[in-house]
Amino acid sequence: MITPGRKLAPYIFVSPFIVMFAVFMAWPLARSLWLAFHRPLPDGGYRFAPLDNLNFLIHDPLFWFALLNTFFFGLFYLALQVPLSLGLALLLNRKDVKAKSFFRFAFFSTHLVGSVFVAVIANIMLGNRAGFANQIAHFVTNEQIAFLSKPNLVMPAIVLCALWLGVGYGMIYMLAALQSVDEQLHDAAAVDGASPTQRFRHVTLPGIWPVLRFLTLIGFVGALQLFELPYILYQGNGPGLRAITIVGYLYAWGFEINILSYAATIGWVLAIIIAIVSAIYLRLSRSDR
Repeated sequence: MITPGRKLAPYIFVSPFIVMFAVFMAWPLARSLWLAFHRPLPDGGYRFAPLDNLNFLIHDPLFWFALLNTFFFGLFYLALQVPLSLGLALLLNRKDVKAKSFFRFAFFSTHLVGSVFVAVIANIMLGNRAGFANQIAHFVTNEQIAFLSKPNLVMPAIVLCALWLGVGYGMIYMLAALQSVDEQLHDAAAVDGASPTQRFRHVTLPGIWPVLRFLTLIGFVGALQLFELPYILYQGNGPGLRAITIVGYLYAWGFEINILSYAATIGWVLAIIIAIVSAIYLRLSRSDR
């Protein structure tokens, strides 16, 4: 016979998750969706205006600048991160490399420190006068370079910091994918006279392609959510707003200008963009299968 207490036990154990999800996920999502369809009034209230925020966003040139800047960072970052991660994985996958565990940890450990820590260290190293990089430049060229003040150097600095964080992370995935490729396929290709380049192209690359595509998706979605790294590195949005991202623009409207309704609209547009990117990834995955 099942007692009432035993019937309620599963619900009691699940209740902490339900409460946490309702308070920290469901309610904020519902509130932000409500705000996106309202406009603030001078007296502190809100007026139902379902398309006003979206219309303002469509005609907001700074939003499009932040979005394009974010997309540019994502493409620039992935164009370097994926080959570098694959290159490190190929080196560590060689049989003649010793101390593989040490190198795996050494390369991956940079991902563990977090973007805030990297931004603070980079800000110190790239300081316009006392920075370590500036002192080296002054020693070599007898000139000082304003690394954090030149608009043209903003994106390279952000990408460099992001690579320091992400290359080791991608290397671990690539290494696991390389080790899952059947060695018999390589042996058979070698017997048939295939060169190392041909074996990589026709055996290794198809074997790691799902992981390669997954890393590209994760990297691009992460790029769309970039905020802490450039904001802390430049103590704001950088010279000429070159360090602004779509999340940084959302933060400015929500917590600096204090117009939460428009910030919520930006957030939902960002969520839709991420959903579209994820849907494209799933479509490509199905077509490959």
